[in-house]
Amino acid sequence: MGRGKVELKRIENKINRQVTFAKRRNGLLKKAYELSVLCDAEVGLIIFSSSGKLYEFCSSSSMSKTIERYQRCSYEAYKMNQSSSDRQQSMYQEYLELKARVEMLQKSQRYFLGEDLGQLGTKDLEQLECQLDTSLKQIRSTKTRYQLDQLSDLQQKERTLLEVNKSLNSKLEQYNAALHSSWQSGEHSIPNRFQPPQIGQFFEPLQCNDTLQIGYNYVASDNSAASTQGANGILPGWMHSL
Repeated sequence: MGRGKVELKRIENKINRQVTFAKRRNGLLKKAYELSVLCDAEVGLIIFSSSGKLYEFCSSSSMSKTIERYQRCSYEAYKMNQSSSDRQQSMYQEYLELKARVEMLQKSQRYFLGEDLGQLGTKDLEQLECQLDTSLKQIRSTKTRYQLDQLSDLQQKERTLLEVNKSLNSKLEQYNAALHSSWQSGEHSIPNRFQPPQIGQFFEPLQCNDTLQIGYNYVASDNSAASTQGANGILPGWMHSL
């Protein structure tokens, strides 16, 4: 059978207590030394006996440096824990403030929409009316400024289009003037030998006989004969036999 669990309690016998303390102390100091050598750890061990006698072991050159390092690490850990706690508290406080602000804004929105006005007094209603008037003035001012900006843009576009139209009209007038000048110079350059002939120089006017009738023999007068003779001077010879 194995050994049972030994209850740890204070040794009442003083001699036995001192012997046990010496044995355990030496074993603890040995373990601290081995730990510092084998694991390259910085070990600081402080032991006070029941009589107040000090026993210590330090792997570094000075116990005070080890204690200072311990205090620094402990303070930083405490500071981090405290900072985390403070940060959580600050975030919770900020959450409460934001929640209250949201509720207030929702209530103001209902008032602006004309809801839940029965619970407001005369002073609150007057204040709400002033806020609505101020908001309405700001809206109208913003609308007017926006319309003026649009009007200014349209006027600028109008001026640009007028300038473009003026430039196009000027170019069109220059083109028409150049075309008219080229036509005039072309008419003056045509020689006289290319002028179209007058029809009256080649053809004699036809003489109409008002007395010409079927079965009527017309006797030409002297003037007619002279005219015929004058015409025969122009007609070819083969037409004289007709």
